[in-house]
Amino acid sequence: MPEGGGSELAGKRDRVHRLVVVAVCAAIIAALAGGVVVLVDVLGSDEPAPTSQHARDQDSGGAGGAAGATRAPSESNGKAPQKVIKLADHPLVTKTGVGLPNNACELPEWENSNKAAKRFFRAATHCLDRAWEPVLRELNLPFTPPRLYFPEGSSFQSDCGTIDVGIQTAAYYCEGELFLPFAGLQLDQYQDNPGVYLALIAHEYGHHVQELAGIMDAAWRQIYQAGEGTPRAQEVSRRKELQAQCFSGLFLGSHVDRGGSIDRQMYSRAWHDQETRGDDTSGGHDHGSNANYAKWWRKGALDNRLSDCNTFAASADEVS
Repeated sequence: MPEGGGSELAGKRDRVHRLVVVAVCAAIIAALAGGVVVLVDVLGSDEPAPTSQHARDQDSGGAGGAAGATRAPSESNGKAPQKVIKLADHPLVTKTGVGLPNNACELPEWENSNKAAKRFFRAATHCLDRAWEPVLRELNLPFTPPRLYFPEGSSFQSDCGTIDVGIQTAAYYCEGELFLPFAGLQLDQYQDNPGVYLALIAHEYGHHVQELAGIMDAAWRQIYQAGEGTPRAQEVSRRKELQAQCFSGLFLGSHVDRGGSIDRQMYSRAWHDQETRGDDTSGGHDHGSNANYAKWWRKGALDNRLSDCNTFAASADEVS
């Protein structure tokens, strides 16, 4: 998994030699004599060049909007935003009293069509951006919105390989890219229930938060070390998935009844739907039992505290 950058700014060092000063002065005098205004970059400066990050926007599957510019170094610690490669002791889930802002999220009406689903998920992603960005910024963690794709067919390509659309892949996240295949939404079962689809994308966005924060990198390091498919690797995967569940509940719980589109009916439908999801339904061992899948979603929804989502510090039976 790619790791975040960022380095502490060092103090400026006095390494300007007399010969360099003479050469620079001579160059300035020559430029002025020719009638040209020259801006001179001081040799030896450690000031970083300004940078920005941009998200792709593709009509074939991309969400609108560009990523926010890289934040300036924090005044308190002098560091640029960077990932923290930790799990149970990660600041995102250990700092007490931190939750998501209680925003009003405006969503278009849900319709069971590909075009309407794209509008709904794009609007939901903008609400998720607004919720998570200030939290990550406050903790001096990097933020960029995910790129959305709406693949068609029974499978699609990603940087994580070829993904088959099925009961385990109603949506899929891979390294900054969020895939929402219309064929995987199980519309025959859920029909016109936007709360179900909102919880789904909020879960996948939770993986994006893990990626930005450095939790995803730390989790995959442990999975690779244990060997994919081993009991230890599956346990780490369950902890990762159940944390994304908690983040999903956190989002809906902090936005319900705030004057936007997320009303009590939408919230209640999402609350009860979580019982139908998990390893008992899929037959896997890497997402958590249906009971724990619902438990961690509801834990996030009830109190809006990120510290409640520390699945990597939970007992084994809580992440079975």
